[in-house]
Amino acid sequence: MKTNSSVWHPYTQMSEWREFDEIIKGKGMWLYDAHGNKLLDGVASMWCNVWGHSKNELVNTIITQSKKLQHSSLFNLTNEHSESLAKKLVKISPYMNKVFYSDNGSTAMEIAFKIALQYWRNIGKTKTTIATLENGYHGDTFGAMSVGYVPQFFSNFKNQLFHVIRTPVPVKYRIPRNYSYEEYQNYCLEKIEKLFSNNDKIAAYVMESGAQMAGGVIIFPKGFQQKISHLCKKFDVLLVLDEIATGFGRLGSLVEYQAQKSIPDIVSYGKMLTGGYITMAATLTTKKIYDAFLGSFKEMKHLFHGHTFTGNPLAASIAIKNLELYKKSKLIKHVKKTSMIFEKRAHEFLDMDLVGDVRYKGMLMGIELVKDKEKKIPLAGKKSINKIVFDEARKNKIYLRALGNIIMLVPPLAISSNELNFLIDSTIKTIKGITGKVNN
Repeated sequence: MKTNSSVWHPYTQMSEWREFDEIIKGKGMWLYDAHGNKLLDGVASMWCNVWGHSKNELVNTIITQSKKLQHSSLFNLTNEHSESLAKKLVKISPYMNKVFYSDNGSTAMEIAFKIALQYWRNIGKTKTTIATLENGYHGDTFGAMSVGYVPQFFSNFKNQLFHVIRTPVPVKYRIPRNYSYEEYQNYCLEKIEKLFSNNDKIAAYVMESGAQMAGGVIIFPKGFQQKISHLCKKFDVLLVLDEIATGFGRLGSLVEYQAQKSIPDIVSYGKMLTGGYITMAATLTTKKIYDAFLGSFKEMKHLFHGHTFTGNPLAASIAIKNLELYKKSKLIKHVKKTSMIFEKRAHEFLDMDLVGDVRYKGMLMGIELVKDKEKKIPLAGKKSINKIVFDEARKNKIYLRALGNIIMLVPPLAISSNELNFLIDSTIKTIKGITGKVNN
């Protein structure tokens, strides 16, 4: 792509880039640029691609549905596919009863926050504060930034964000002094219990389900999320779970909260809902939550939220086909088997001078780069680590994107063992290649 392009790229210091590779085709796990080069898609096109590119069943669904009905509003109307998809989502999501559609993960979480806050108003209780884990990420809109505040992303907007209470998250790699990992987990849980017991204004506790993604690939210890769920029930606080990036198999389970043995009041899905082919998201609630929004019009209890493309039939039809393919191909079983490669090969990263820690679960791996292994000082340079990693990875025929000093491997779920090993081999070459270049 020429430098005179009018496109402003996301999360990018544009002055670092002379040009951007123009992708003209995708096939399987590979992206092809205008010069005939190919790159293995190591980040599933920002964590959303399930089957690789140009999956025939999904492409054919787009073609077929586009000839029938491209879009029809859910304002006073409905359509076959949004109805059918909602039933499927409720069926696979234990305890959930209703589905509210949106068009991306940030808005799905904004809806979750609004539902949680309005729920208490509708039943006549004053609970107006949201609590959450430190370093969680829930999107880039203002409500999502307020709840999912990652300082390195959002510090420029800090003074415009609404008040949220945060509790510590157990990060195994950076445990405070004088704590064991188990002791620090208990400390984090005690902080939540103390907060709930001393503040009856907490409306909801919000967290990513199973792991924090953009906040550094923090895998929750076994039982941690379940214990938070129990605390929420004990103190009458709504549990709001974000499965935008961690659900639909990314961590090895179709519905991650079920694997975590936690019961949310509200949960949001996105990214892989349509296999990564068309944008769509969904926010699900229990019957108890939904029923609180019923009443006469004059009571003004209905949910004040809507989107132009809510329940888009084209996206819904693809999501339905996507779910059918999950079942037909036994995709979750494939993920569990293939992801063992991460476990077997993690030590190869840990042996490298630039790597301080490696965290992984399912089809997700975070490789933390440090400039001092003993002191655990994060790697930093004059240029963004992302730019340095991307350029070196491209030489090794893979597409990678780093978040801060974390290289994230988030490939399409259906990736083969050979392709995953290629991704790991090439990532190792990439890390070796950037050694000495960071401060240049």
